[in-house]
Amino acid sequence: QVQLVESGGGLVQAGGSLRLSCAASVLTFSNLYMGWFRQAPGKEREFVAAISWGGGSTDYADFVKGRFTISRDNTKNTLYLQMNSLKPEDTAVFYCAASTRMGGSIYYTSQAASSYNYWGQGTQVTVSS
Repeated sequence: QVQLVESGGGLVQAGGSLRLSCAASVLTFSNLYMGWFRQAPGKEREFVAAISWGGGSTDYADFVKGRFTISRDNTKNTLYLQMNSLKPEDTAVFYCAASTRMGGSIYYTSQAASSYNYWGQGTQVTVSS
């Protein structure tokens, strides 16, 4: 049983920065493989970034490499996404996701939504030009 709550979304101008947070209500946060996904109106949900249990490994979608940084603080049960050089096309609802499946099978990958079995409600990010 895991609950995830995102925060930090809002309105920002192109070129600006924003930091998203995801607070997890779970006994052992370090047991969760964590990720960020986003979804724009009328578009499919897409992978943004993921981070391993202890934060030693990270994965990024090509369109955010060099601009976004995913991190986690296991002492605070919190996941972060630092977003810099934001573009209008980044406008979307950003979702925090957690997985208890990763590491249990070679068929689960960090970029696939189906690998994650817990999801937050999302936080809106709007980038204006």
